[in-house]
Amino acid sequence: MDGKKVGITETVLRDAHQSLMATRMRTDEMLPIVDTMDKIGYHSVEMWGGATFDTCLRYLNEDPWDRLRKLKAGFKNTPLQMLLRGQNLLGYKNYPDDVVKEFIYKSIDNGIDIIRVFDALNDVRNLEVSIKAIKEAGAHAQATVVYTTSPVHNIQTFIKLSKDLYNMGADSICIKDMSGILRPYEAYNLIKTLKSEIDIPIQLHSHYTSGMASMTYLKAIEAGVDIIDTAISPLALGTSQPATETFVAVLKDTPYDTGLDIKLLNKVAQHFKKVRDNHMNGDTARVMGIDTNVLMYQVPGGMVSNLVAQLSQADALDKYDKVLEEIPHVREDLGYPPLVTPLSQMVGTQSVLNIITGERYKMIPNELKDYIRGLYGRPPVPIKKDIKEKIIGNKDVIDVRPADLLKPMLPRLKREVAEYIEQDEDILTYALFPQVALDFFKYRKAKKYNIDDNILDKDNEVYPV
Repeated sequence: MDGKKVGITETVLRDAHQSLMATRMRTDEMLPIVDTMDKIGYHSVEMWGGATFDTCLRYLNEDPWDRLRKLKAGFKNTPLQMLLRGQNLLGYKNYPDDVVKEFIYKSIDNGIDIIRVFDALNDVRNLEVSIKAIKEAGAHAQATVVYTTSPVHNIQTFIKLSKDLYNMGADSICIKDMSGILRPYEAYNLIKTLKSEIDIPIQLHSHYTSGMASMTYLKAIEAGVDIIDTAISPLALGTSQPATETFVAVLKDTPYDTGLDIKLLNKVAQHFKKVRDNHMNGDTARVMGIDTNVLMYQVPGGMVSNLVAQLSQADALDKYDKVLEEIPHVREDLGYPPLVTPLSQMVGTQSVLNIITGERYKMIPNELKDYIRGLYGRPPVPIKKDIKEKIIGNKDVIDVRPADLLKPMLPRLKREVAEYIEQDEDILTYALFPQVALDFFKYRKAKKYNIDDNILDKDNEVYPV
């Protein structure tokens, strides 16, 4: 960074619409404004990864790789950024190293410049292969510290983790506050200490869920943070990020001036206001309001909707408050994992089951059993013996890097999906979401040859819940 100028990563093409409208923005809603966005001077634009890959295939009948290529063609001056879940890639389980490496190589080949890579457990073993592959391919490896609070997490925890990531070759560090629980003065102390001990850029990512994020960003800026994540105003606040224009205005004519053009940003805002109104014409209170429950229970916005859906299916919405109270207890039992994908889903589901059945750990999903066995990585603190025995009996717990137990998959996957391959990337799409990918490949083939294959046309159902 030049001097104290603060860089802005714009999240509207990924996390903002993932947070506020279930990731349903289509590529053709993005492309008309790309030329204007490219003139603004963002540090980067986050536009891929997270839930975008799955949603493109599952709900929009779009090829996510095609989206990446089209956006790359438009963003000639602005680095493109994505979010990657380490060995989970963009799926919900660990993948073998050959799949991880190839996915990263292809992402960079198709236009990604910066990959923000994180592990839900902050287990650096699950980031080693990703970081190495990103650097081998010549892209920027942004390693992530997943922020959380618990009796076993403190500033020194995150400083040590940041140093470990720095020593692994990270080009920059992101503090990822997925629940919006990082308090302003805590952020100041954390960033100030990091800047004094690590000489690579520090970026801060938060959500407005608790109402603190703008204040937290401002204190982080005063402490020397290099880059912040913001969203253009029509898709800001609520469970999304603070507004881009607000920070450009706040920092103007200060040593931290972003240098971004507020008039160009206004054009971008006008475009996305129309996009937002096309999608969010129903009840938006849940995603747009302030939810202070997150300060007590650390439940991020996406996890709230999952809990409500699960309780509704069980005709048990009246038990919602009891489930919220159960979540911290389950999290403690499981070694205080951060509540981020896929651990947030595991903790939330188990909490629902504990309350609905009236007995703790009477019903246990297989994913949670795998977690207890160490197949997702190492929890922040060891899980107590009585909890282990209750969940997995006397089964062994592994202590190796989980992916060391996985065999290479690419040759087998290529054979399985051979008849549908139109590009090398299709093998990776199939690796992550086998059934969803096959459905998409059949749709693509039918559309190409004008075959009526009884496949739902995307125009008939663009915004399913």
